[in-house]
Amino acid sequence: MIKSMTGFGKTSVIAENKSIIVEIRTLNSKQLELNTRISPLFRDKEHEVRSLVATELERGKIDLAIYLEKNMTAAPEVNPELAKVYYDSFLNLSSYLGNQIPTDIFAHVLRMPDVLVAPKEELSDELWSLVNESIIETCRKVNLFRTQEGTFLASDFEKRIKLIESLLEEITPFESARIERQKQKILNALSELSPSIAPDANRLEQEMIYYVEKLDITEEKVRLRKHCHFFMETLEENTSNGKKLGFIVQECGREVNTIGSKCNDFNIQQIVVKMKDEVEKIKEQLFNIL
Repeated sequence: MIKSMTGFGKTSVIAENKSIIVEIRTLNSKQLELNTRISPLFRDKEHEVRSLVATELERGKIDLAIYLEKNMTAAPEVNPELAKVYYDSFLNLSSYLGNQIPTDIFAHVLRMPDVLVAPKEELSDELWSLVNESIIETCRKVNLFRTQEGTFLASDFEKRIKLIESLLEEITPFESARIERQKQKILNALSELSPSIAPDANRLEQEMIYYVEKLDITEEKVRLRKHCHFFMETLEENTSNGKKLGFIVQECGREVNTIGSKCNDFNIQQIVVKMKDEVEKIKEQLFNIL
C-alpha cells in the first residue's frame, strides 16, 4: 500500500506542571529534510529525536516542533545581594546628581540583569520518556494521514492505468489500415512515374515487408501492457514504493512515445496524445509518493 509524503500529526501531554506539544508536518521531497524547533529543555535530546523521526517517517520534508505551551513551575528566584548592590548604587547616583524627582528605584532594580533568575530546569528521565512516547505517537498519526492520502492516490493511479490500457486497445482497429494505405501510396507514386509500366510484384512485396517491420508497433504494445500490469502489482505491495513506481511509469512513457513515432496515422496519434496526458498526470502525482 502506497503512502503520500504529505502528512500531519499533533500530540499534547501534561506532566510535571508542563503542557508539552509535539507537532509534525510533512511534504514531498526526494530525500529526508528534517527541520526542528525544539524547546531548550529538550535541546540535548535533538540527535535522538532526529534519529527517531527519520526511522518512523523515512523520507520527505519534515517540520518538527516540540515546545512548552505553558510552564507553571516555580516563580523566578530573587538574588537579594545583587539587588542590594544595584539599589545602593542607584541611591548614591541619585544623591550625587542631586535628583529631586521622585523615582521608583526598586522597580528599576528588578529590571536589572540577573536580579530575577528563572529556576534552572532539569529534564527528568520520566518526562523525557513521556515526550519520547509522544513523538512516536505523533509519527503514527502522520503515517495514518499518509496512508489515507495514499489510498486516494492509489485509486487515481488505478483509474489512469486502466485508461491507458483501454486507449491501447483502441489503436488496434487502425493498425491494419495503415499498411494498406502505405501500399496504395507506393502504387500511386509508381503510377505517376510510369503509368504504362506494371510494378514488379516481388519487389513490391519486399517494400511492403520493409514498411510493415518499420511501422509495426506490436512489440511496443506488448511492453506497454506489461509495464501497466507491473505498475498495478507494485501498487498493491505492502510497502510504499514511490521511486520504483516512478521508474515503471518512465518505461510506460518511453513505449508510448515510440508508438507515437512509429504509428504514421492521425487516429493513432490522437490516442497517443491521450495516453501521454495520462502518463504525465501519473508522473506528477508520483512526486508525492513515499
